[in-house]
Amino acid sequence: YATIVYCNLIKQTYKDVPIIIGGIESSLRRLAHYDYWSDKVKHSILIDSGADLLLYGMGEKSVVEVADALDSGMDVSDITYVKGTVYKAKDTDSLYDYIELPDYDEVSSDKISYAKSFKIQHENTDAFTAKTLVEKYKNKCFVVQNPPAEPLTTMEMDDVYALPYMRNYHPMYEKQGGIPALSEIKFSITSNRGCFGGCSFCALTFHQGRIVQTRSHESIINEAVCMTKDKDFKGYIHDVGGPTANFRHPACQKQLTKGVCTGKQCLFPSPCKNLTVDHQDYIQLLRKLRALPKVKKVFIRSGIRFDYVLADKSDAFLKELCQYHVSGQLKVAPEHVSDRVLKYMGKPENAVYKRFTQRYKAMNEKLGLKQYLVPYLMSSHPGSQLTDAVEMAEHLRDLGYMPEQVQDFYPTPSTISTCMYYTGIDPRTGESVYIPKDPHEKAMQRALIQYRDPKLYDLVKEALIKCGRQDLIGFGKECLIAPRNIKQGRNTNTQYAKKHNDSSNTRQHRSDSKGRYSAGKRRK
Repeated sequence: YATIVYCNLIKQTYKDVPIIIGGIESSLRRLAHYDYWSDKVKHSILIDSGADLLLYGMGEKSVVEVADALDSGMDVSDITYVKGTVYKAKDTDSLYDYIELPDYDEVSSDKISYAKSFKIQHENTDAFTAKTLVEKYKNKCFVVQNPPAEPLTTMEMDDVYALPYMRNYHPMYEKQGGIPALSEIKFSITSNRGCFGGCSFCALTFHQGRIVQTRSHESIINEAVCMTKDKDFKGYIHDVGGPTANFRHPACQKQLTKGVCTGKQCLFPSPCKNLTVDHQDYIQLLRKLRALPKVKKVFIRSGIRFDYVLADKSDAFLKELCQYHVSGQLKVAPEHVSDRVLKYMGKPENAVYKRFTQRYKAMNEKLGLKQYLVPYLMSSHPGSQLTDAVEMAEHLRDLGYMPEQVQDFYPTPSTISTCMYYTGIDPRTGESVYIPKDPHEKAMQRALIQYRDPKLYDLVKEALIKCGRQDLIGFGKECLIAPRNIKQGRNTNTQYAKKHNDSSNTRQHRSDSKGRYSAGKRRK
């Protein structure tokens, strides 16, 4: 809500000064959208903020074009032609080849209309194929979304990252000791943007797009050399990646001419036959960075798309990843184990993740290394029922692993998952989807993933009974929890309780029997 508040305050003070908004908050709220905090469909942020123009996406091209137009003396109301912008209009007389979405009153009162509108928006996020979208509001006002700006070329990306950034927090924060979050990214390098992974809960499709854009090796190395001259640099580059670290080129060549396929994903439910699978460019880049003076280690902490690694016929990247770029733990995102839930997430089947864990383990054994996987898991995603959470708990039991942190699904604007959450409909198929909205059920789903935590015992027990899985309450090796003595108010098997509750307050928990998994904190 910050943009809305600030814009209205500015308008009160500077009535005739045009306001142009952008960034992630505006980008994902450029048309009518479901807002979780108010639990209703809100207007385009352009309406509520009173701003004159909205720039969506990363915005480098559009912000320069708009600035040039203003500099030439144009009025902001006449800047209606720039790609990657959204503006208000009194009519549609000057438009052509556009799609009129269901109007605001319709999408805010009818969930089927909302799902249909979202589907159209989702199919028009590609710069090469998207049409102009129009959304009508009361008082004969139309919000017009121009097609997205074209992806940056490698040269343009290099130009953006060659600008003289300060690479530090503003001096105004000096008295409070700086900004702690800077330490997480100060020695990390962005090598790409965009993602063709297409996870349902991710807003990248609406913001950076599905076409991967990359910087040249020279640009990245120049930044790394700059880092080595920093007084705080200790020899470690913390990350070289982006939304997905191991994407260094578009999914296929036709994306750069014909655009992204409509209604089809590159990796889901299985890799497309046209997908270009090649890690060689990334391997060469990492080798160059490792060879730089003063660089001791180059880590990869951005997400690794494990199904893309499996699709590579060569083990070269996996070998170098394990040998040089893992700090003992590799973070990957299977998100769930239930194939039904994974389908709604847009993620590969659990069998794919299992194959990756086997190859990762085999490679580490071949290299004589003891390194672990940190799987990111999500509870209460649309489509997830209590029985799916129980399946997840059983899977974790078999791995000997309990995550310290679990991401509980919460809706954010402009994602397929959020559309499902609000409407109960999968916009891609029109099918009904089960939505775990009840806070108590969400608490049970989350508790099942952390079933060894003694504080969650009652929730876990209630969930197991509700699912008819009392067989998982007992002293057998397949059981999740032990029965509790009601009179004494404690577990009857204290040794069992002590053995299974020791991980709740530890930073890591590694399985002696499996030797593959370790808990770790998930970056929010």
